[in-house]
Amino acid sequence: MSRTLYLPDHVAQKINTERLAEKSAASAESVYVEPTDRVLDPSLLQKPLLDRLPQPTGWRILVMPYKGKEKTDGGLFLPDEFVEREALATVVAYVLRVGPEAYKAESKFGPGAAPWCKQGDWICIGRYTGSRFKIDGGEVRIINDDEVIATLLEPDDIKHV
Repeated sequence: MSRTLYLPDHVAQKINTERLAEKSAASAESVYVEPTDRVLDPSLLQKPLLDRLPQPTGWRILVMPYKGKEKTDGGLFLPDEFVEREALATVVAYVLRVGPEAYKAESKFGPGAAPWCKQGDWICIGRYTGSRFKIDGGEVRIINDDEVIATLLEPDDIKHV
């Protein structure tokens, strides 16, 4: 003879929820790897930095903010803190990569409109525009295609305050 235990629905749901939480916690812990156990792909280390940069998705553009000069016209070296602060607030950037959908939105740019910038251009952007992150060699930002204010021939044409 088997015994059946009858529980109210709210108690059975609580037990099922706790069991699911235990299973998901165990599976979440299994995705983490100790730093000593990580395996690097050596073929990626041999590629140039430009090939390893993130590829912007959609309508986004990957830019590197202009750091400016490290010494004055008179030959005095500027403190690193000053150069870093200027790079953070700069309005000048170099276009590293352009996303596949950049400048294709006819509702924003009109039908058949030419792109506002391309890879290799110096551009003017808003002072604190974009998502910033550090890479080897400096900081890069990902901005939206419509945040380009102007293109420049030379980055030093814009005077920094």
